Order: sequence, then structure tokens, then C-alpha cells
Amino acid sequence: MEDETADIQLLDQYLQKTSVISQRMTTILKKFDTRLKTLEKSILPLHTSTEKLTRLADNIDSTLRTIGNVASQQEDTTAEEALIVRGPRAADLGAYIAALERLNTSLAFGSAKSNTGKTAQLVETGAKKLSQLYTKLVAEASSGNAIIPESYLPSPPNPFPTISRETLKQLKPVVSALRSLPLPATHPSHPAAPAILATLREAQAGYAEMRGNWAKRCMEPGSRRVLGQLETQNDGGGLPVGQDAGQWVEAMLALAEAENETLLQLALLPGMTTLIQQSFGSLCAPLFSMFSLTISAIQAAVKKSLLTHVWLALQLWASLTALQPVWDEVMRKRTGRKENELSEIVHAVRGVCLRSFPEFIMEIKLAASPAPSARQVELGTGTADVTKMAVDYIYQIPDIQSTVASALRTLGDGNWNMGGGAVVNKKEKDHEADDRELLDHYIHDVITTLTSTLTALAKTQRRPALASIFVLNNIAYVRARLLEAPTTAGIDEIMSTTTQSHLNSQYRTAKADYFSTNFTVLLTSLGETKGGMSKSETKEKFGLFFDQLEEAAERHRFARVLGDDPHGREGLADDVVRLVIPALTTFLQKYKDKDFSKNPSKYIKATPEEVEKTIRNFYT
Repeated sequence: MEDETADIQLLDQYLQKTSVISQRMTTILKKFDTRLKTLEKSILPLHTSTEKLTRLADNIDSTLRTIGNVASQQEDTTAEEALIVRGPRAADLGAYIAALERLNTSLAFGSAKSNTGKTAQLVETGAKKLSQLYTKLVAEASSGNAIIPESYLPSPPNPFPTISRETLKQLKPVVSALRSLPLPATHPSHPAAPAILATLREAQAGYAEMRGNWAKRCMEPGSRRVLGQLETQNDGGGLPVGQDAGQWVEAMLALAEAENETLLQLALLPGMTTLIQQSFGSLCAPLFSMFSLTISAIQAAVKKSLLTHVWLALQLWASLTALQPVWDEVMRKRTGRKENELSEIVHAVRGVCLRSFPEFIMEIKLAASPAPSARQVELGTGTADVTKMAVDYIYQIPDIQSTVASALRTLGDGNWNMGGGAVVNKKEKDHEADDRELLDHYIHDVITTLTSTLTALAKTQRRPALASIFVLNNIAYVRARLLEAPTTAGIDEIMSTTTQSHLNSQYRTAKADYFSTNFTVLLTSLGETKGGMSKSETKEKFGLFFDQLEEAAERHRFARVLGDDPHGREGLADDVVRLVIPALTTFLQKYKDKDFSKNPSKYIKATPEEVEKTIRNFYT
């Protein structure tokens, strides 16, 4: 108990000491607080002055920075102005476009209010300078070597090289920059927008003019080639020139389409559809002009001598008709034009082609006409011009058969005989003739007209023997080239059974007439009279026979029979020998041993073997 009391007393003493220490500490802290308050009152005026100086320093720094920025902007504006006025160069094209964009942006967002007029003028100048670069690049591309468009057909798949890839690569950033410039439609309040629009219109018009002239230079050699063939070849070039002319037009359309695609890539105002059509129309204007001049020259030549150029006209009609859909798409729809030059040309050529069929048959008929308007023919015994003309005409048909059939269908079955005095049957048939039947009918009429003309021509010959040779040679010529050994594929298919039968019949008739007029007199001279013959009559018979044989030999020396047909000549020789030699042999056997003359060799000038040799010499 005592120990606990002692501990409590000890703790009480410690508490008293602690209380004394706390009081002393409180007194010291109060003194510090008093002193801090005194110090704060002394420092406060100094702190207030320092804050004012700091704000003043910040204002000075801000002012200096603003002055620096203004000076820098002034320097940049001066540099950009010099860059814009100088114009773009290949080395700094990107910097030029960036400077123009900055000026345009400052103008659009009002950050250059104090210099709006000057900035707008700079933007307009930049647009003009870029447009000049655009025009310069296009002019360089358009002044290069012209291509031969026909060599790139068919297109597709062959691409047409309009502007080179290198030039396109140079043009693309320029076109992109010009397209991004403000226009009245997109930036109505932009002060430079109207001037920029005018500049871009002018540049695009210049593009169309330059590319149009380049396209014209590309097409000129082909036009000269076609017209040159037309003038230098006797038949006007025929189907090949018609094909070349059609290919030339096809190449022109392909070139125009390629130029249209390039125009869409490089157009400065792509959003203006009407303006694009106008630009493409301007580009195609030289092509329209060249097309009209070239085809008009061909038309004039065809009209001047239709039968000479009929196959050219038919091929041209076929080629141009096939190109009409492409023409409508490229040259009308994409240019916005209502004119249809190709359709007008096709219609005109079609009319000429339809007229050619009756005129050809009439031309064959006129070959035998004595009228002053008829074409004069030197008869002779060889192949007549009219025969060669008819065969050459038929030889052309297989290469353009569908076009001929189409024309005949339009003309009407049998109407090609109109104008020649023939009556066309207007009665309805059991069925409408198809293309094959129309061709059969027309070719049959050509052949029958030709054989009638040959017969009429033969009647103008004073000597029937020569007339028969003429007919035989001409019928054989036609028959050999159309039936026996045609040199053009497809002839067999267009020669109908009726036409073949007619030619074979005419050949047999001509052959019989040839035998009759040339060798019947030989057989007649060997004929016997009733009641026997006197010595003088026998002498006369032998003399007449050999005189006629000599005359026939003389005739065949200058009137060659079947000159181009060795096999035919050999057959004729065999036929004549079978006709003459048996009769001669029989006559000789009957009268040679009779005492009709003291010198029989005076009248019997050759043996049957020698006569046969003479006859075969007719055909060597």
C-alpha cells in the first residue's frame, strides 16, 4: 500500500513539472506569433509592389512576342507574295501550292481583313499562274509526235496513248490544286471566286482546243491514205478501201473516247457537266470536220462512178452501220450534240448502194445496146469486158454477202430489174424470200442478163463462125470461174441450182452453135447427092472440103478458142475429130479408088490422119 502511494506522489510531481514547461512554451510561441505579425506587416507593401512589377514584365514580354509575330508574318507574306508572283516551278511546286492554300485560307477565314483586296489579288494571280503551268504541260503533250490510231485497234483491249504517264504525273498535283480553289458556287462571298472561275474556264477551253488539234493530226494520215487509194486504184479500191475507211472511222471513235476519259481526269471544273460536254464537243470539232470532208470525198467518187466504186460503197455502208451505236454514245451523248452526221452519211450511202443493183443489170444490158448512151464494146472473139465485169462483180459478193442480202431485202425481190423495161411481179408470194433466196434470184438475173447480152452482141458479128467462138469463149469463161474452178471462196454457196443449170445449158448451146457454124460446112461438103456423083462433082467435093478446112484453120489461127482452158480445148479437139474424121474417112474410102481424076492427090490434099492433126492444131 505504501509503495503505491509513493508512486502516485512521484507521478504528481512529474505532472507539475510538465505543466510548468507547457506554460513556458506557450509564452514563447505567443512571442513568436507577435513577431511574425509584425514581420508580415513590414513585408506586405513590398509584396504588393513585386506583383505589379511581375504583371508589367509579363505585359512587356507579350508585347514583344506580338511585335515579333507581326514582323514574322510580314516577312512571310512578302515571301509568299514574291513566290506567287514569280509562278510555280518544278522544284518548288509543292511549296507554291501550299503558299496559295495559306493565302486562300487566310482570306476565307477573315484573318487578313486589313489586306483582303491584296490577298484576293494574290490568290487570283496564283490561280492564273497554275493555269498557265497546266496549259504549258498540255501544250507540250499535244505538240509531240502523233500516233497512228488504226494500229491500236481493237480498243479495248488495246489502250490509246493520249497523254504520257510522265505528263499525267506532273499534271495531277496542278489539277488537284486548281480544283480546290474557291468558285462562286461553293464560295459565293469569296472575292476572287469569279475571276478564278473565268481563269479555269479559259484553261479548260484551251485544253480542248490543243487536244482536238492533236487528235486531228493523228487522223490526217489515215484520211490521206484512204483518199489516195480511192484516186489511184482503177476500181476505187473496192472492198479493201471500204474496210480501211470503216476502220479509220472506228479508230477516230476510239481516239475520241480515249480523249474523253483523259479529259475527265484533267478537267478543271469536273462538277459542271454541261461545261464538260462543251469542252469535249470543242475537242471533237476538228474530228467532225475531218470526218465530213473524208466521207464526202468518198461519196463524191462513188456518185461519179457508182459501178466502179460499188463494193467500196457497200463495205462502207456495212462498216458505218456497225459503228452507229458507238457514234451515238461517244460523239453525240458525251458532247451533248443533236446532229448525227454518221446517220446522215449511212442513209446517203445506203441509197447509193440500193441504186447500184438495178444499175448494174442495166449496165450489162447496155453493153449490147446500139444507143448512143451505151458503152461501146470492141467485140472480137475473146472475153468481153462485160463478161469480166459480171464475173468480178459476183466474186465480190461472198466477202460482203450479208450486206448485199440486206440491201436486196430492202430493195425488194425482183425490183432490181426496174428501169430496164422489165415488169416486176407485185403479186404476193407464198412466203417472203430469205437472204439466200434473194441472193440466188439476183445472181440468176445477173447471169441470164449477161447471157442475153452476149447473144445480142454475137448477132452484131458479120461472120457467124466468129460470133459462135465469141459466145463459146465468154460462156466458158463464166462457167469455168463460177462453176468449175472458182478462185474465190464461197462462190459455190451462192450459185443456185437454177443458175448452174442455166449456165450449163448455155454452154451446151454455145458449143453446138460453134460446131454448127465452124464445121457443118465441112460435113456438108462431103455429102453425096442422090443417084451418085460425077467425076467433076467428086473433084468439087474434095476441093470444097479442103478449102473449108483451110479457112477453118486460118480462122482458128487468130480466133483462139477457150484460150485459158487447156482441158476444154483438148475436149473440143476430140469432139471435132469425132465429128469430121469418120465422115472424111468414109468419103475417101468410097471415092479414093474410083477413077475420078488422073491426079487424085491434086484434090485429096491430106490423109485423115493429117486432117486430124490439122484439126488438133486448132486448139494448141
